[in-house]
Amino acid sequence: QVQLVESGGGLVQPGGSLRLSCAASGTIFTITNMAWYRQAPGKQRELVAAATSGGATNYADSVKGRFTISRDNGKNTVYLQMSSLKAEDTAVYYCNADLRKSPIGRLIGYWGQGTQVTVSS
Repeated sequence: QVQLVESGGGLVQPGGSLRLSCAASGTIFTITNMAWYRQAPGKQRELVAAATSGGATNYADSVKGRFTISRDNGKNTVYLQMSSLKAEDTAVYYCNADLRKSPIGRLIGYWGQGTQVTVSS
């Protein structure tokens, strides 16, 4: 059994900051990629930022320079530091992890339950 638990969402004013966390637990041998996605009402889920186990990162153009993704591989945790938040960043943010449960197990993607981020004055 694998669980991804997100935390850190909430209500913030435009220009403010929030830090999201996502911790993976359960039967985990190794995690390759960890990422944050978001889904706003009436829109498709989109990739916000991703990080490999080796430290490579990539970002959606809309968040470059404002958001930073980081990982603590020892804790199977990924973070998303969000700054200069805008109203259009309002969405449910989901954590995603690609992992193997054993050395020869296949790579499987898991999702967290989502955390709401609302940017409003």
